[in-house]
Amino acid sequence: MRARWGRRGSRRGGLGLSGTHLALLAASLLSTTLAIYVCWKQLPPLPWGSPSPPRPVNVLLWWEPFRGRHNPSRPPPDCQRRFNISGCVLHTDRAAYGEAQAVLFHHRDLVKGPPDWPPPWGVQMPPAEEQKGLVMDDVGQEDEAETLGALGPRPPGQRWVWMNFESPSHSPGLQGLAGNIFNWTLSYRADSDIFVPYGYLYPRTHPSEQPPGLVPPLARKQGLVAWVVSNWDERQARVRYYRQLSQYVTVDVFGKGGPGQPLPDAELVHTVARYKFYLAFENSQHLDYITEKLWRNAFLAGAVPVVLGPNRTNYERFVPSNAFIHVDDFPSASSLAAYLQFLDRNPAVYRGYFRWRRSHAVHVTSFWDEPWCLACQAVQKAGDRRKSVPNLAGWFQQ
Repeated sequence: MRARWGRRGSRRGGLGLSGTHLALLAASLLSTTLAIYVCWKQLPPLPWGSPSPPRPVNVLLWWEPFRGRHNPSRPPPDCQRRFNISGCVLHTDRAAYGEAQAVLFHHRDLVKGPPDWPPPWGVQMPPAEEQKGLVMDDVGQEDEAETLGALGPRPPGQRWVWMNFESPSHSPGLQGLAGNIFNWTLSYRADSDIFVPYGYLYPRTHPSEQPPGLVPPLARKQGLVAWVVSNWDERQARVRYYRQLSQYVTVDVFGKGGPGQPLPDAELVHTVARYKFYLAFENSQHLDYITEKLWRNAFLAGAVPVVLGPNRTNYERFVPSNAFIHVDDFPSASSLAAYLQFLDRNPAVYRGYFRWRRSHAVHVTSFWDEPWCLACQAVQKAGDRRKSVPNLAGWFQQ
């Protein structure tokens, strides 16, 4: 019996073990497996294993932008649902200042009114003053530079983030901010620590992504040139250029300022879609300052943008060269007008300005939720890397 089992086991590749031996072997393997499992659970994750979820990051928004220091705040965004960024704890509760890994300071609110900074960390202050923050009266009638230099210590590892989406021409108070107050910058500038443009193009994965269709329906376009402007200033280059251009071609103006017709924001895209061209004229000309006038008002609406802002090379860092018309490409406003009229008469050439839609879609940044969530993501990725901004005004105004 043993010989027959042995021969049968040899032919079948068996071990020649009895049932009792097999049971003992199985029990031994089971106990070994359990021991390995227990030990494995105690080991650090291997580099090729499943990525661990990002560490929770607490980001405090010191003021809600443009809502004033005493207006109630809106609920913070759900970064996971809105932007697929997990692990973010966003809030405006100054009482939790010490728990924040990052604090966002919006520039316009920062320089408006008396200084309003977090209290020095570790200094006991009455609860009312702690909620209010450090204001001028807390340190006496010192000048602003001395106040900023006396901010004192911060919670360990906390980063202060300067956030601004206005151009240098419309960012007062930069020179009054002392060096090394902020650790990071968050702005439309591509060289910011946290780069958040007003919009961008991304590879299209589905025909329904905005704007839909390869070419906007030309039958809907009853007008030639549209311009939406909210702040009218005759001293600005964009108003001066409009004055010249409108002598040679009809420009329908909408908005609060100047000769504009009132236009609710909710109707802007639908209205501009009825025009072939849109004047994406910025209020000032600075590096990377390319706003929603290009991304939403023109690209999303399906109008060819005629841009006045930074130079053409700067625009081409972000969009294809044949996706827009730059005023600098023409020696005069009259020659630009003649070219727009040429395109109006030649639909095949006009359609060429929409080739980018075959491969790309438009993302328009959601203010202020998206910058807030992206600040959280930046903290998650940065680890313990430390830095500060020694000369904020010198960098931003270049």
